[in-house]
Amino acid sequence: YLQPAVGGVILSTRFWQRFASIDNVIAIKIAPFNRYRTLDVLRGVAAAGALDRVALYTGNDDHILLDLMLPFDLRDNGVSTRTYFKGGLLGHWSVWTASAIKQFERCKAARHKDSVPADLLALDARVTDCNSAFFDVANNFHGCIAGCHEVLRRQGLMQGLWCLDPDEGLSPGQKEEIDRVYRAHADLSDDAFVAANRDKWLA
Repeated sequence: YLQPAVGGVILSTRFWQRFASIDNVIAIKIAPFNRYRTLDVLRGVAAAGALDRVALYTGNDDHILLDLMLPFDLRDNGVSTRTYFKGGLLGHWSVWTASAIKQFERCKAARHKDSVPADLLALDARVTDCNSAFFDVANNFHGCIAGCHEVLRRQGLMQGLWCLDPDEGLSPGQKEEIDRVYRAHADLSDDAFVAANRDKWLA
């Protein structure tokens, strides 16, 4: 379920209820980059009685860590059902992946606890800040693929920024934004891990 900026269409709770009622539906990637539309999907799956059968994955790159750690309480006729995202299918995690694995493990460990460490909650905003540069939010996501390619290029995993669409590339100012988040959030990168393993991977 994608956001309209990258070709998605807005779908109702009723649609998701009917969709989740199809027996061979086993998973949904929820990526509208919108809290209300994310809840529409969750409510629809719950109304279909399919929360135990349909795995829910976040694709909301603007809300990664909170989606992965926090519960969703869905209420119907006074009855509350709690669910969690099973994991994430995230374009953002095509880069700095070694760091992302550690973040995911921290999110899973924080589930089902009475409190979440403040530094983990704050980390969500830092990851979102990085995503704003990689995904070119300032230009309505025009450079979202090229931005990820730029990170991989800097790490020596790609030789260029080529995209299937020749008109896609970094937007004006996007390179500088990537420079900024590299400086501000250097501890979130996995450059050292890539450098230590790149030659083996590319051999």
